[in-house]
Amino acid sequence: MSEFRPVLGITMGDPASIGPEISVKALGAPGVYEICRPIIIGDAGIMSMALKSAGREDLRLLAVESAAEAGFAYGTIDVLDVGAVSAKDITPGEISAATGDASYRYVEKAVELAMAGALDATVTNAISKEAINLAGHRFAGHTEIYAKLTGTAKYSMMLAHGHIRVVHVSTHVSLRQACDLVRRGRVLEVIKLADSACKALGISRPVIAVAGLNPHSGEAGMFGTEEVDEIIPAIADACAAGIDAQGPVPPDTVFPKARGGLYDIVVAMYHDQGHIPLKLEGFVYDKAAQAMTSVEGVNITLGLPIIRTSVDHGTAMDKAYQGTAGSQSLTHAIEYAARFAKGL
Repeated sequence: MSEFRPVLGITMGDPASIGPEISVKALGAPGVYEICRPIIIGDAGIMSMALKSAGREDLRLLAVESAAEAGFAYGTIDVLDVGAVSAKDITPGEISAATGDASYRYVEKAVELAMAGALDATVTNAISKEAINLAGHRFAGHTEIYAKLTGTAKYSMMLAHGHIRVVHVSTHVSLRQACDLVRRGRVLEVIKLADSACKALGISRPVIAVAGLNPHSGEAGMFGTEEVDEIIPAIADACAAGIDAQGPVPPDTVFPKARGGLYDIVVAMYHDQGHIPLKLEGFVYDKAAQAMTSVEGVNITLGLPIIRTSVDHGTAMDKAYQGTAGSQSLTHAIEYAARFAKGL
């Protein structure tokens, strides 16, 4: 990588979740500081609790009021102290309006700093949708918060793990509504976002697979007409614009082909069509342990004026402050944010 180390603002996530602990674990690896200059956006008191639960009291915390005050040196975790909650305000693993409001304020601060140019990219830990709504912030999740705060109308969620990248036509809506959202203009819009994202990662000529909506991609209208009426015309529009978009590829075969390297990215028609195959690759469940032993994958919001990557897992409240949460997904999100910031 180049000598440029982008400044990354990493939100702490829900204070009662695994977010603070995995932040400590991720920044406890020297390699992170070789690719970026990370700063946690959260509360110093909560991060102090996380140092103990993570077993990393060899690290120290530096509470700062701006990114300019941070030292960005391995061994010291810089924390932009928002002052939203204190240790006495939370119960580990418990959803509350207080933690929901704090979660929202961390994201709000990250977006504010990135829009002002103080951060080169942002990385988010998981938040509880229930908690932020209890606090009066009516959003379905991070993606919608970022879109609102940046004034972005055209955006999409991208997931990545290993050789698989997927971007969605729709995400947090009912399956019935998702089918109605498969429209020519939206499919074309997402194909363009996928093409731009791959190019930002250094893929000069991306090959984009567009998944069908129906079984066997509709079999020429036998099992549904969305492919004929909406998806195929959108692919033709993309090709006319110089994009290498292919399909519609039957949903049950597109991901094995992507994993094998035939495609650089897949345009999925709805949330679970894209999430299930990626999590099958990145998540490992151990029956004996009755727990996920590995949780990997990165969530990226495309179309924003700023860079945002995220862990691809939830708050895992049942593991909060127990020292057992894995930080692989956060580390990968940091790596992706650094790549986007460097244009690699």
